[in-house]
Amino acid sequence: MANKKKVVRVGEAAGIMAEIIKNIKLIWRLLNDRRVSPGLKMIVPATLLYLLFPVDIIPDIVPGLGQLDDIAVILLGLKLFVEMCPKEIVRQHLDELTSMASPWRVVEEDETPEAEPSRYIEAPYQVVDEKEEE
Repeated sequence: MANKKKVVRVGEAAGIMAEIIKNIKLIWRLLNDRRVSPGLKMIVPATLLYLLFPVDIIPDIVPGLGQLDDIAVILLGLKLFVEMCPKEIVRQHLDELTSMASPWRVVEEDETPEAEPSRYIEAPYQVVDEKEEE
């Protein structure tokens, strides 16, 4: 029983690492794509420069907490870069990398989810007393 739990955790860790590698490849491909504007491409180096900047949101002196703000800023900057890139380009690179689902979703703006057919008919009604009709 204990061995199964370890196998699942190793599998989950491998899946997380595969996602991280895929996302790094996606960002690298977007940085090298000429269709992505140079202004957007500046988000990534600016995010990485934050690590070198001497002023932090939470000082690095505090063990553990100081590094959390660095990680959060890097992740938010990279996510912002991917989200602001043109959707068609992100979709193309994701399709070329893999056909598996990814945390970088490309949302179609004109798509509307189809409603499930209902077993009930909704309509206005009126109760009529037979005595009043006569």
